[in-house]
Amino acid sequence: MRALPAVTGREEFDALVVRTDYEDDRTWQDVTAALLAPWGDGAYEASVHFVDDPAWADAAAEEILPAVAADENLAVVFLADRTTMRTGRHPLLAITTLTREECVDDADYEQLTEFGTEFRTTPAGVHDVHANLSIGNLGFEEYAAWAHDDAEGIYRSA
Repeated sequence: MRALPAVTGREEFDALVVRTDYEDDRTWQDVTAALLAPWGDGAYEASVHFVDDPAWADAAAEEILPAVAADENLAVVFLADRTTMRTGRHPLLAITTLTREECVDDADYEQLTEFGTEFRTTPAGVHDVHANLSIGNLGFEEYAAWAHDDAEGIYRSA
């Protein structure tokens, strides 16, 4: 497994979006524009920290999670991967940073990851997911369940 560069400069309330697909710069521009749009019915300014470094090309969750583990304020990381870039709605991959070691026991971890450790979300959903996880209003498992219940497996912000 390769060592990825450290993520630096992320503010506490910035959603972390890592670009892992470098085939189409125009699509990446579309994705970043969607992520920078105001959210919550236009009431909130988007706050995003982008990692746009080819060193992260084709990086998998197993490589990314250790690279962001030092950020204690990060509950979820979003990947702009091949699926994001090649699917019309540009669903990003949301990955929980929760580890088994952070849980009381195996049963606790299994409950918190009942619907998996990752799911897809639209760009508009990134802010909703990140904000609610950051303040503990909702849990990753709730968003994963909503994505699981969607016909396309994508969480869509209301």
